[in-house]
Amino acid sequence: MKNPTIETGASRLAGLAVLAFAGFAAGIALMHVLRPDYALANHMVSDYAVGPWGAVMTGAFACASIGCLALAIGLVRSRLVSGVGWLVAALFVVAAVGLTVTALYPTDVGEGPPTPTGEIHTMSFLVNILSIVLASIGLAIVSFRDARWRTYRVGSVVLSLLLIVALVVQIKTLHRGMPYGLANRAFVVVLVTWLLSTAWTLRRLSLGAAARSA
Repeated sequence: MKNPTIETGASRLAGLAVLAFAGFAAGIALMHVLRPDYALANHMVSDYAVGPWGAVMTGAFACASIGCLALAIGLVRSRLVSGVGWLVAALFVVAAVGLTVTALYPTDVGEGPPTPTGEIHTMSFLVNILSIVLASIGLAIVSFRDARWRTYRVGSVVLSLLLIVALVVQIKTLHRGMPYGLANRAFVVVLVTWLLSTAWTLRRLSLGAAARSA
């Protein structure tokens, strides 16, 4: 017989992740209002952490880090049934650490020479992106192997594919004169959608399992 306390714990962590990812999205949206001087086409979202109101963007990155850590622990508490599932949880932990580094080390803005802080930010950005995209692929595989995630199968596959496409577009536009800022925002929209969808699904599945175990 399943322990409803474990399932309830997983649902609470998933709920925390939903709130944290919503805070991440809200912070980014707010920065677009606070910093209208940043042209969308040639400024990445990370640029908002530099200059006035930068603390808001730093807080948004911190929210994303908390959300990824809560999701990782929530997945573990939901008693993953495959090695791929455990890998997904580990990748969320990596993303959580990477996002903390991203928050602590702002990016370089402008045409000046790169700084150590900016280079650390760039490395953390690459780690974050790689770990999250791999986690999305892994979770799509989990949806085929774990019966509990079967209802999320279509959503996880579609969002994972969209995330990969958005990443490719982002990479292709990382050149002067290209609208890399717009590509970055498109990637972030898909990313936030996937994160919220994953956290909400875990919460729903955990609450359902707790109710059946009670």
